[in-house]
Amino acid sequence: MTDNQTYVHGHHESALRAHSWRTVANSAAYLQGSLKPDMKILDIGCGPGTITADLARLVPQGHVTGIEPVPDILNKARETAAEFGVSNVDFAVGDIHALDYPDDTFDVVHAHQVLQHIPHPVKALREMRRVTKPGGLVAARETDFKAMTWYPEVEGMGDFFTLYEKVARSLGGEPNAGRRVLSWALEAGYDRSSITCTAGTWCYATPKERAWWGGLWAERVVSSSFAKHAVNGGFATEADLEKYSKVWQEWSGKEDGWFALLHGELLCQV
Repeated sequence: MTDNQTYVHGHHESALRAHSWRTVANSAAYLQGSLKPDMKILDIGCGPGTITADLARLVPQGHVTGIEPVPDILNKARETAAEFGVSNVDFAVGDIHALDYPDDTFDVVHAHQVLQHIPHPVKALREMRRVTKPGGLVAARETDFKAMTWYPEVEGMGDFFTLYEKVARSLGGEPNAGRRVLSWALEAGYDRSSITCTAGTWCYATPKERAWWGGLWAERVVSSSFAKHAVNGGFATEADLEKYSKVWQEWSGKEDGWFALLHGELLCQV
């Protein structure tokens, strides 16, 4: 994954609240059915480690390694693993563009919401394949910001997502990565017959879900690295960001509020 200086959200607490909600069931179900108890797995862009630790529970005779490009979040990931009660897991600093592992090391190489944030997703997919054993799996799941949809049409929400795309692209990312995972895999040289593409969703519609999802975005807009990148890049003023934060608060307070995200899912056998 990219480093914390170019990751659009950074590791602000508002971003970590979202990342810490993620599990295999809600974020990697497309991969779960292919897991075997003795697999060796690399989880790229592990963040606070909830998916990583969950994977470790599903491969009790195997091992999972979680990597991040900067060390600041890895202690949190280790704490998560301890809370999950798993010991067959370790965490290290690593770069998805140049993985520090020999060829044919892992049974599964997994990345969740990583390719959208990096400048060279095709190169990354080649690296993921390189360290995967023959017969093993490369798995990636990416959201698609332009495919996000919501109700009601609170004034300013569409403008916020236009801003998000501009900021993300200025950092070398592709916010609509979900629709491109198949294309990137083919460009990376994967055999089409070895690729399975699916789609997954998240949906937030209950009062509790709206408060959580809208609340973390209301905070992220003004307090995470996104705010710094938006202002320093000349894409928005602090006043603009305060306005968008209030847009998220307004949406989350709507009794009929509904928000859905579409994710492109890629599973490739090596």
